[in-house]
Amino acid sequence: MTNLFNYIERKSAIHNLTGATKLICLMLWSFAAMGTYDTRYLAVLSLLSMVLFKIGHIRIKDVSFMLGFTAVFLLLNTVLVYLFSPLHGTEIYGTTTYLTAYHGYFAPTAEQLFYHLNYWLKYLATIPIILLFVCTTNPSEFAASLNRIGVSYSVAYSVALALRYIPDVQHQYYEISKASQARGVEMSKKESLVHRLKAASAILVPLILTSMSRIEVISNAMELRGFGKNKKRTWYMERPFRVWDYLCMVICVGLLAITLVLNHVNGGRFYNPFQ
Repeated sequence: MTNLFNYIERKSAIHNLTGATKLICLMLWSFAAMGTYDTRYLAVLSLLSMVLFKIGHIRIKDVSFMLGFTAVFLLLNTVLVYLFSPLHGTEIYGTTTYLTAYHGYFAPTAEQLFYHLNYWLKYLATIPIILLFVCTTNPSEFAASLNRIGVSYSVAYSVALALRYIPDVQHQYYEISKASQARGVEMSKKESLVHRLKAASAILVPLILTSMSRIEVISNAMELRGFGKNKKRTWYMERPFRVWDYLCMVICVGLLAITLVLNHVNGGRFYNPFQ
C-alpha cells in the first residue's frame, strides 16, 4: 500500500524535535521561502530542504505518490501560467529578451523562463519541508506540544485526530479496493485510465459511509469519557523543549530575517539580473 501522507516512525535528529518546534520552523521556513523571489536564496533553501529530508531518514519511495502529484500540479500550473500570461516575467523585470527569432505574443523570453524558475524553486524549497513535518511528527506528541505552547487541548486533540485519520482513510480505501477487485472490478493497469477512475470513484460512497461510522464511534467514546469537561489535561507523549529545539527555531527566525534583508537590498521581492 502506498504511503500517502502519514507519520513514519524512525530514529533521526528531526524526529527528536518536538512537534511544536517543527510546526514553528515550518511556518518560519514557509514565510522565508514565499516572501522572496531571490533566485540565489531560493536555491540555497531548496538545497537545505533536500539535506534536511536526508537527515530525517525519509526515503523518496516513502513519499513518491505525493512528490509525483506535486510534480504534475506544478507542470500543469506552469503551462497554464504561460498560456494565460506569457509576458508576466517581462512586466516584472522591465526588460524583454527574446530567445528565438519569433517575437509574437507567445515568444519565449529569458525573463518569463527566469520567473518560472523562481516559481519552481519556491516549491522545491517548501514541499520537502512540509512532507518532512508530516512524516516525522507523531500526532499525539504534536498535540501535546501545541497544548504546551498555549493552544486549547480540544483544538490540539482535534488536530491529532485529523493527522491520525489520514492513514486510516488510506487503509480503508485499500481494503475496499481489494474487496471490489475480488468481486471482479478490474482496477489494475490492464484497464484504461478512464475505467480505473470510474471504478475508484465507486469506492467513495462506501468509504464515506465507513468514515462517518468511525467518526460517530470516536465522538461517542470521547463524550462518554468526559472529554472537554476540564480546562486542562495531562499528555502521555508530552516532551519538554530542549537546546536543539530552541536552536532550530532561532535558525529559522534567521532565515526569515534574511528574506526581509534581501527584499530591502533588492528593492522588492524580485531579484533582477536583467538590469
